[in-house]
Amino acid sequence: MNPITWLKQFASRYFDDLRLRLAARRAPWQLALLGTGGGLIAGVVMVAFRLVTEIPQITFLGSNHENYEALSAIWLLLLPTCGGLAVGLLFHWLRPTDQAVGVVHVMERLAYGEGHLPIKNAGVQFFSAALCIVSGQSVGREGPAVHIGSACCSWMGLKLRLPDNSIRVLVGCGTAGAIAAAFNTPLAGVIFAMEVILVEYTLASFTPIILAAASATTVSYWSFGPAPVFQVPAFSLGALDHLWYVVAMGIGIGILSTVFVRLLVFFSRRLTTQPVWLRMMLAGTCTGILALWAPQIMGIGYDTVNAIFLGELGLQLLLIVLLCKLLATALGLGFGLPGGVIGPTLMLGALAGGAVGALVTLNDPQHSSSPALYAMLGMGAMMGATLNAPLAALTALLELTANPHIILPAMLAIVTAELTCHHGFHTPSVFLKLMEVRGLEYSSNPISQFLRRLGVTHVMDRGFTQLPRHVKRHQLEQSLTAGVRWIQSYEDSRHLLVGADLQRFLATESTTAEDLIDLNELPLPRIAMATISAQATLEGALRNMERQHVSALGVVSHWGTQVLGIITREAIERSYRLPLN
Repeated sequence: MNPITWLKQFASRYFDDLRLRLAARRAPWQLALLGTGGGLIAGVVMVAFRLVTEIPQITFLGSNHENYEALSAIWLLLLPTCGGLAVGLLFHWLRPTDQAVGVVHVMERLAYGEGHLPIKNAGVQFFSAALCIVSGQSVGREGPAVHIGSACCSWMGLKLRLPDNSIRVLVGCGTAGAIAAAFNTPLAGVIFAMEVILVEYTLASFTPIILAAASATTVSYWSFGPAPVFQVPAFSLGALDHLWYVVAMGIGIGILSTVFVRLLVFFSRRLTTQPVWLRMMLAGTCTGILALWAPQIMGIGYDTVNAIFLGELGLQLLLIVLLCKLLATALGLGFGLPGGVIGPTLMLGALAGGAVGALVTLNDPQHSSSPALYAMLGMGAMMGATLNAPLAALTALLELTANPHIILPAMLAIVTAELTCHHGFHTPSVFLKLMEVRGLEYSSNPISQFLRRLGVTHVMDRGFTQLPRHVKRHQLEQSLTAGVRWIQSYEDSRHLLVGADLQRFLATESTTAEDLIDLNELPLPRIAMATISAQATLEGALRNMERQHVSALGVVSHWGTQVLGIITREAIERSYRLPLN
């Protein structure tokens, strides 16, 4: 045999076996390698995204690429207006399906598309988000990075024709890698992916996602150095009796988070009948007008956050920037600008925390904690409450500060803000709320999570065969004695005959071995059947059955030419039903 042909056959057999083991989650080493590769891809994409945004900023703004404060009033107004118009025209020329971008799009594809993310949408996200950031819109880069990294990992899984349960894990790998590379916080990236995107914690997912975050962070280290994006000065915690300030701040930030989410939803429901280019241009114009009072709101605003840590902004300026940033972000994202919400959320938290720190210092200048501490706690509390990610927020603070003393006050601030926002005002996370606005639901109940983890090839019954419509009795008996439990006529691909029913029928018939039996005319019950790809998960199979009103599915090969086995509703239920004894 030709060596090349032999190698192709070997690779084909190996990947077919790998797909079966991945469907049953019995390939931890291979999934770990895939996660590492996905993390490297996410890291490279994040580096490219930063370069695409920072190089134009450095060209026009100088070495401090976020120094929008140096622009004249006319440019503060024109730059975001023209940028919003340019992005709006780009979206105006796109099909509606290609306009779906951001973290909400990733969650929607996980909920309704098994994690299959179109690569074209990722390209739209890359360039449109870069244009938004460069033109000074009040948006972040982490949300777009999550979409782009997840889409690249999903594309890799689709090219390898991996089962959908593995593609879901790869989407988590892309998310973790993007967050880890964005902040140089690998642990926060892991927790964010599990807590916000996948909404599950399993050992099988942890390993590849951890490796993805580590590899993406390594790429970021090589490109930009090991320093985190925020320059956090040394801080000290005042007396423990000052912790009530932290609790009060948590309540205030919980209220702020509620206002922010509801404002964002309010604007997302306005001007929906207007052209997309007009909505985005108006968003840019509003940002420009607000920037006339507070130019610090433009761009991702990390330079402003660092200034807050150093105590360079007074109380009055903090409050003005907070109000303007709140309105600009809610307007921009509500009107559809393809940017991220994570970065603005952190800046809002830092502004609110910095204001609380300034008030505490005015009240008790001798014994108050460092203003940087309150700003950091505000960031964590706002992130935890707005994204419904308290653990990710806590780990991010720990990694950014490298100071374990922040854990106690951070726990108080984050939990208080979380309780105030989600239980006091019944406000879900911003991502779930935006999905709700679109009429979508993100299910995270235990049964759905279990069904997403297993592929259909793990549960399918391989005792299936197809026979001619007219078949001799002895041929039919041979099939049944060979372990066939499902039989289908070549001329009726929509129905199945049950092997046990056929055996009972043959036992009552006095035909000879050579007599022909018409499978389509047998007086036996038939089971309605459709087909499903071997890539699908059990959740996808159950949803397919409900949509097509069938009780069984034929699992077809990746090329759609061969039925590999049969999966029934009862088999799916048995897979998650616990034994009674």
